[in-house]
Amino acid sequence: MAAPHAQEPPRGPVAGRLRALLDGGLADGSLSTGARIPTERALSETLGASRGAVRAALAELEREGRITRHVGRGTFLAELGRDLALPHGLGGPLQTSPAEIMSTRLVLEPEVAALAARHATQADIDHVEHCLRRGNATATYEEFEAWDSALHRAIAAAAHNGLLLRLFDTMNAARDLPVWGNIKRRSATPERRRGYESCHGEIVTALVERDPDAARERMRAHLVDVRTNLLGPH
Repeated sequence: MAAPHAQEPPRGPVAGRLRALLDGGLADGSLSTGARIPTERALSETLGASRGAVRAALAELEREGRITRHVGRGTFLAELGRDLALPHGLGGPLQTSPAEIMSTRLVLEPEVAALAARHATQADIDHVEHCLRRGNATATYEEFEAWDSALHRAIAAAAHNGLLLRLFDTMNAARDLPVWGNIKRRSATPERRRGYESCHGEIVTALVERDPDAARERMRAHLVDVRTNLLGPH
């Protein structure tokens, strides 16, 4: 199919431009849920960006659950609920510290996980499991971190509470701060990654089993482990 109509390539980061292009296609009817989206080459021409930049943007949108990619079939627009369609802009610069980030995560994410266990649809569960599989299959630190972030956001979206998702996105933006990235990279080891993968698997199992108490406790245990690895014993 042809790319959605655009008078000129939008400006800004490629992922944001791609989101805007897809949203425009949904608005004018040139795209619909489940539709195949244009190829990397077509998107590159439409957005005025390199194939590599478009590929990276598609990977970001896949992590967000906005698209699904199937080898040999193409890339398709996923069903977007109200929560996933929330704006990505977060306003001004975020000023915080790793200790504040972890304190906030421990307050917010266990309860979000419990809500997700109650309210997740099967599509939500499928996306959470997709993020888990992709994260476990990654070969580099950067890829694992990206899918780690995507998994936690997929769980937050599965709670189907727009305000909580907004709060989560504000908090999760701190993962892009240099101070967080530096301390996380310094603490990374293969053994710790295996531990995170195991914890992620336990959390997802609790969601699949629709067990709010287990989801809450397993998320809390995971975050306490992360905090200890990053900041030392509390």
